[in-house]
Amino acid sequence: MREIVLDTETTGLDANNGDRIVEIGCVELNNHIATGEVYHVYINPARDVPQEAARIHGLTTEFLKDKPIFAEIMDAFLAFIGDDTPLVIHNATFDMAFLNAELKRHGMKQLPLHRAIDTLPMARKKYPGSPASLDALCKRFSVDSTARTFHGALLDAQLLAEVYLELCGGRQPGFTQAGFTEGAPDDRQAGDAPEAQRDRVFHEARLFAATPEELAAHEAFLEKIKNPIWREGDKA
Repeated sequence: MREIVLDTETTGLDANNGDRIVEIGCVELNNHIATGEVYHVYINPARDVPQEAARIHGLTTEFLKDKPIFAEIMDAFLAFIGDDTPLVIHNATFDMAFLNAELKRHGMKQLPLHRAIDTLPMARKKYPGSPASLDALCKRFSVDSTARTFHGALLDAQLLAEVYLELCGGRQPGFTQAGFTEGAPDDRQAGDAPEAQRDRVFHEARLFAATPEELAAHEAFLEKIKNPIWREGDKA
């Protein structure tokens, strides 16, 4: 199953009030395992980047001024994420709002929110009352985030891919019992699995005659036992 782990960096927090995307990072997963295929781009937001935002992700107006605008990367981005591939996002409503605001500006079809797998509520449900930020989850699962001096879209997507795997149960890709279908309900019965078909060759039982020495040793052993059941047939 193909999934895309996605993260964005922006000029601010309000997609509907002039803030824009400045970076997109995507990591492709197959059965929850990173394939090595990624999509990463810096984007010129066509506006200044506030200092408070630059302090978070390190992307300044000067750095972004020669980067492509969203319209120039839009087709390549949409091609990478596909038409219906699930999007794994931490706090999906935020990133989806920004992506859809950009798509709307260019008359493109919106990305439905139900397409997103939001790891934030996943973490809160699994660990109620515990911190659920990406940093906190990296610490919980011993995911190395020492390179994260700034928030970066591709780095955060790579970290989230590891966190997502742990939230889904850990590193057991493709593990299914014989006859069980991945994703089937947990109340499956043992009898549901089809029997394995094997070609068996029938062999007649081989007879081995006891030697006189073995028969004598057996008789001597029986003499030492009080009323051995082996003698019952002799009394009949």
